[in-house]
Amino acid sequence: MNIIIFGGSGYVGASFLKKLKTANHNIDSVSRKDCDLLYEESVYNYLKIKKPDYVINCAGYTGKPNVDACENNKSDCIAGNITIPSILARCCKNLGITWGHVSSGCIYTGRNKDGNGFTELDLPNFSFRQNNCSFYSGTKALSEEIILDYNNCHIWRLRVPFSNISGNRNYISKVMNYSKLLDVENSISNIEEFAQCAIDCMEKSLPLGIYNLTNPGSITTKRITELLKEYNICNKEFEFFESEDEFMTNAAIAPRSSCVLDSSKAISLGLELLPAEESVIKCLKNWT
Repeated sequence: MNIIIFGGSGYVGASFLKKLKTANHNIDSVSRKDCDLLYEESVYNYLKIKKPDYVINCAGYTGKPNVDACENNKSDCIAGNITIPSILARCCKNLGITWGHVSSGCIYTGRNKDGNGFTELDLPNFSFRQNNCSFYSGTKALSEEIILDYNNCHIWRLRVPFSNISGNRNYISKVMNYSKLLDVENSISNIEEFAQCAIDCMEKSLPLGIYNLTNPGSITTKRITELLKEYNICNKEFEFFESEDEFMTNAAIAPRSSCVLDSSKAISLGLELLPAEESVIKCLKNWT
């Protein structure tokens, strides 16, 4: 297949490129010099000339070091998380190209009303429509609404990415580096498993639509710290905030999404995702 990938230089994009390079695909990782993603004519002409079989979008704006940065850079957040996906949706639709978009599970908070994780059929409950979210989460929820109108895309939801390689975008590394932690329950995504599952959606021509690509189950912050000590990765004494209110008062600007997603749809279609704790342990055993 001839594949174009946007945002290939980022944390998520690099995982896609690593996987794609081991497969028999022709890959075009696009830089800003090649194509201006914020200019629709530029995107349309680039895709029309290249004639890809599939387009992967890993471009977006998450804010650094965390989503609090989005509160002060709203124009960049809108451009990266709403404008770019909207342009790609229209261009791919007009050219008859199927594409895949990296979205986020940060558009939910808590668990479903029945106590289970949120499925792909559940409407986001942490978005601009509820007026309870971070600006980042609001833009990610809105972009999904826009993309779904075109019915030409796989939407892959990523949640708290981690791997066995230490780095400032790796959740496990973040846990080790924060001076004080908030103990919350979350779904998480092994970035290597996430990328492979997304590529499998493309290669197997799985039905278009939303996929929660999170490792089955969930894990708490405290459990991560326990595993870090158990596998001799980090033996420091971790400190925790007494409550979310204390965390918001002393360490955060924007509300945080702590949520559990249901990945049974992905599993039922043959996508391989290890249970959350098992995947974390595998990473810790191979930590670099």
